[in-house]
Amino acid sequence: MPKTEHYQWYVEQFSDTEQHHHAIDELYYSGRTPFQSVAVLRTAVFGKMLVLDGDTQSSQADEKIYHESLVHPALAGSAGRREVLILGGGEGATLREVLRHPGVARCTMVDIDGEVVELCKKYLPEWSAGAFDDPRANVIIGDALAFIKQPGTFDAIISDLTEPLPDSPSFPLFNGEVFRDIKARLAPGGVYVLQASTAGFHNMALHAKMARSLRAHFKHVASFYTHVPAFDNDWAFIACSDAQDVATLEPAKIDAYTRELRGENFFYDAETHRRLFSLPLYLRRELAKPGDVFA
Repeated sequence: MPKTEHYQWYVEQFSDTEQHHHAIDELYYSGRTPFQSVAVLRTAVFGKMLVLDGDTQSSQADEKIYHESLVHPALAGSAGRREVLILGGGEGATLREVLRHPGVARCTMVDIDGEVVELCKKYLPEWSAGAFDDPRANVIIGDALAFIKQPGTFDAIISDLTEPLPDSPSFPLFNGEVFRDIKARLAPGGVYVLQASTAGFHNMALHAKMARSLRAHFKHVASFYTHVPAFDNDWAFIACSDAQDVATLEPAKIDAYTRELRGENFFYDAETHRRLFSLPLYLRRELAKPGDVFA
């Protein structure tokens, strides 16, 4: 973290030739868990931020853009919402968004890094907003890879894992066997949604690989994306289902769903939904290409 005369800086390295610099107002924590490096800090522009392995995970100013996009298109498109599973999601914000729907009877969250969960409870309580204390929350500190092999089904499965890079603890959860296990745990009419890397014209190859891989397992595989300012990038998601193409949800259905949510949305509604799934030509071309898959 280089210094200037007035500031210490958090520098996010995108590539050998690209960086994003954030001036640090306060550093709350910096260290390592058995799984990854962790920093919690506050910046002038984005407020508090969670950083894992040198990559921004979410920021106070715009985390709702990311988390509402991840959760609500999937729940709006699911046939049921009583039982929901979250893979990852240590900040508790994905859990918060799921539990805003009164039809959710239980939300199970499985995260391997209990230290990150506790750090987020301590330093980033705004993210979870009491969700960890909700009686419908079933938080398991454990291996999602082992959990998804257990019996039982869920109306929606939400993957809020880090990107499947070879040095990431989430990498073992991206392969054909795991996708088959996830599908087996999805109830009829259910939706599996995952954060799916970047969608900028200059770095969309990993997202396209994820989408190609999932098409072998689900009838409907719909990419969608939005710009997340703290990430300094367009961020992508994928909604998968055998019953519902989430991209084609009718506005009336989305309006009915959002009216049921407790509290007000910051980002997502029927108009935003249409924008999320309106992909630019360069991304549609990339998604249509043949290429590598997660075998």
